[in-house]
Amino acid sequence: MAKKNKQKPPQDPKPSQEEEKKQVERKGEEVEDEEEEKSFEDLGLDHRLLRALIKKGVGNPFPIQRVAIPLILQGKDVVAQARTGTGKTFAYLLPLLQKLFPSDSGSKSRLAPGGFILVPSRELCQQVYKEAVSLVELCRVQLKIVQLTGGMAASDLRAALAGAPDILVTTPKCIRDCLAAGLLQPASISESLEILVLDEADLLLQFGFGDDLKALTPAIPRSCQCLLMSATSSSDVDQLKKLILHNPFVLTLSEVDVKDEVISKNVQQFWISCSASDKLLYVLALLKLELVLKKVLIFTNTIGAGFRLKLFFEKFGIRSAILNAELPQNSRLHILEEFNAGLFDYLIATDDSQTKEKEQVNRDKDMDSRKSRKGAKPKIDSEFGVVRGIDFKNVYTVINFDMPSSASGYVHRIGRTGRAYSAGASVSLVSPDEMEIFEEIKSFLGEEDIGTNTIMPFSLLTKDAVESLRYRAEDVARSVTRVAVRESRAKDLRNEILNSEKLKSHFEVNPRDLDLLKHDKVLSKEPPAPHLRDVPDYLLDQKTRDASKMVKLTRAAMGDNKSSRRQGAKKRFRKSRDPLKSFSAEAPKRVGKDGVKGERKGLDYTHKSKKQKAV
Repeated sequence: MAKKNKQKPPQDPKPSQEEEKKQVERKGEEVEDEEEEKSFEDLGLDHRLLRALIKKGVGNPFPIQRVAIPLILQGKDVVAQARTGTGKTFAYLLPLLQKLFPSDSGSKSRLAPGGFILVPSRELCQQVYKEAVSLVELCRVQLKIVQLTGGMAASDLRAALAGAPDILVTTPKCIRDCLAAGLLQPASISESLEILVLDEADLLLQFGFGDDLKALTPAIPRSCQCLLMSATSSSDVDQLKKLILHNPFVLTLSEVDVKDEVISKNVQQFWISCSASDKLLYVLALLKLELVLKKVLIFTNTIGAGFRLKLFFEKFGIRSAILNAELPQNSRLHILEEFNAGLFDYLIATDDSQTKEKEQVNRDKDMDSRKSRKGAKPKIDSEFGVVRGIDFKNVYTVINFDMPSSASGYVHRIGRTGRAYSAGASVSLVSPDEMEIFEEIKSFLGEEDIGTNTIMPFSLLTKDAVESLRYRAEDVARSVTRVAVRESRAKDLRNEILNSEKLKSHFEVNPRDLDLLKHDKVLSKEPPAPHLRDVPDYLLDQKTRDASKMVKLTRAAMGDNKSSRRQGAKKRFRKSRDPLKSFSAEAPKRVGKDGVKGERKGLDYTHKSKKQKAV
């Protein structure tokens, strides 16, 4: 009888992993209309999270969220591949918070964080941390979220980890440093860790975090749920799946894993064939003739090329800001905030992951310590990356001034526009030396099918329009020498360090003063010549005029995204700049009983008020 009681009733055989994948594929293809109608409430989210999403103004879930959230809530390991800007952050963040919400019986006593979110860059770390803290505050729950970045002092790391936070947002390198310093114990992680998230997983190994992840692997418990988010599929992603995940559930929905969706259908891709020496001329023509929509994100491969481009633009009255790895972290974050707020239209970003500059710094780290500080080069932040998941907002055009060194790098750059299914465009300047990588990119995008990812020639820019600007562009380009670039680079770095360090405490007390801090200041010693600011009409052919008008009409139809934050700050600043100038010793004019205007002295008013008080 005892044996009979122990026997379980017959059950349907559990579907294999491959069968489950096929079911999800069918669900995405056959029931697509039903999926689109699903809301966050239908996904099984907690009512507190639903309330937070309503307050944040988030509408219906994106396709990746509709499929990934229920799977994560069921406790399954998930590998989700979706292009940038499709909502991958909320796809893992919402279920992660729900699973770590304190229960009615009280929160668990942990010796280490219950959830790890590992990202490849400091900027993405800050972005994910802000989103998580915002959701927790709106949910009104007690969850401690901490972010750690490389370069923090040991005392700061110890203080942040005191009391065992519930969620830790950091980079793999910082985790390894904490393990080496004894701030995190492997045994405590094994007991406490419930969920591990690898965001932008295709970049974690690509940018040298392999050894850092291997140092964490022994501490990951077998019961830990692992989530891997990626924009592209590569051998690095497959390597991470073998290293970290246990029987992962790979999402292969039509919205996620089709080549046509690697880059959004809403992004138009163009290219221009030109020599390397003519790239300055062509990018000037694009911006000065207003043939591309603002805001514009321009990618270069080296820091020096970025500063040369900025100095070149300044000669023509084009204001721009620079974002690169040698700037202080506080400055980089503020530059991103100002650009997203629309305080300037052109941002020159250095994707130095495409060069050997960072590798050279790491290789010569010991040699640098022996050299004098006077001759040392500025330290480059190894955890910085402008293409690693940073949420650039309202970017309409991406310009590849220098082509990336890989197809995946191209996908990540273009992913900075067309986010959240909005419209966008990209223009790549391709020199003869870059034709090989360009053909590789076209092959990766599957252009033989002539689909949505076709990179078309940029037809709005005519040869006559380019040649009309050649004399001016070449004359100015000769004045932007290596010495001028080096001096401007040092000047900009000094200014940003001053803004970042010495004024840090001031900005904490007076946050509105940040509105007056500009990152698009002119670095040139001489002001731009007046005749270079505008392009005379006689230099433009009719086709270029029509194209410029068309772009202007498109921009007007989209609306003006410029923020009035800086303008409002300037008005307030002018009004209170000199209070003595707004002070008037004259009393206001009064109208007497006889209708005649007269004036009273200020002393008479004081005397009258004293009499009234006395009575």
